Amino acid sequence: MRRTALLAASAALVAGVLAWPAGAAPSAPGTFVHPGVTVSRSQLDFVRSKVNAGAQPWKGAFDQMTASKYADLNRTPRPRAVVECGSYSNPNHGCTDEREDAIAAYTHALAWYITRDDRHARKAIELMDAWSAVIRDHTNSNAPLQTGWAGSSWPRAAEIIKHTYTGNWANSGRFATMLRTVYLPEIINGSHSNGNWELSMMEAAVGISVFLEDKASYDKAMAKFRTRTAAYIYLESDGALPKTVPSQNLNTREKVVKYWQGQSTFVNGLSQETCRDFTHTGYGLSAVSHVAETSRIQGQDLYGTDVGERLRHGLGFHARYQLGAGAEGWLCGGSLKLGLGPVSEVGNNALANRLGHTMTNTGTLTLRNRPAGSNNLFVAWETLTHGDNPA
Repeated sequence: MRRTALLAASAALVAGVLAWPAGAAPSAPGTFVHPGVTVSRSQLDFVRSKVNAGAQPWKGAFDQMTASKYADLNRTPRPRAVVECGSYSNPNHGCTDEREDAIAAYTHALAWYITRDDRHARKAIELMDAWSAVIRDHTNSNAPLQTGWAGSSWPRAAEIIKHTYTGNWANSGRFATMLRTVYLPEIINGSHSNGNWELSMMEAAVGISVFLEDKASYDKAMAKFRTRTAAYIYLESDGALPKTVPSQNLNTREKVVKYWQGQSTFVNGLSQETCRDFTHTGYGLSAVSHVAETSRIQGQDLYGTDVGERLRHGLGFHARYQLGAGAEGWLCGGSLKLGLGPVSEVGNNALANRLGHTMTNTGTLTLRNRPAGSNNLFVAWETLTHGDNPA
């Protein structure tokens, strides 16, 4: 009887594994790679060698970073127990403080790795400890997005400090508890808002899962990410209409067009938010590149899948107009709101440099924007970390 039960349990387990829906197969590595959120040790070593040699564009990008407010060794953390963020951060009760302290922690972690100046590592720890001692919740309408933005930067900083700094981070466990109990529950179940929300939320969830070595959360976040990316950037192979997130019930052409900001003609690289504005579209494209980069570091290279193809076309499509091409009449009524932001370095390096795709517009825009700084939300210093980085 016991042997029969074991066989039945084994069969059920096998059936469960085989029953994973397409694009949602387990993604977590057998062993997580550290540091492994957006930037790896080999990438950091490459950057450090280039900066120390005074090579460009890395030295200029490093100088830009260290001259910024985020690298200030006198920075005072401004944690809150409850961060309240309404639409467009109105009200703004701790929203800017939280995002910028998280970016500052990442900035100091990078500065520590490149310079080996302990003061930067200690400042990163001070910022992370200050927030992990205090924060308990995010509230109001923008809480999921705010949590996603800040939650994208925190694990980048924490990964570098925990896995490369030889000094003491006594409260690293408390920081992990903060990520697990305050941040992850707010983001892991996703969002039905505009696509940049869920993409940023899944970026944070993936990064947090790496730091926590939480395979179940990693798999859940990655499955949502794959579904949302397919529904965010159109490819002609999708058919007459873009793919959708099934739970949103966008089950008619009229509903899809409305969700795509009134756009009814679909071409390679068009985003669900193109006709809203390029700034929010840039948030989505950036999050796609960050998750793809983390996944590559963790052993599953998404750049060779539809994720990479969507990112390649998405960057190229928007770069063309950002560089000055006029909008055709069929596109957003012939009027575009530009402002893509510093979001192309990671994707351009992966797709053009590593994989050899011809990406003329993306490459031109990337060079024009160097050194890419921060968008003061969740993007920071990507010419430094990913510009022409072969690692």
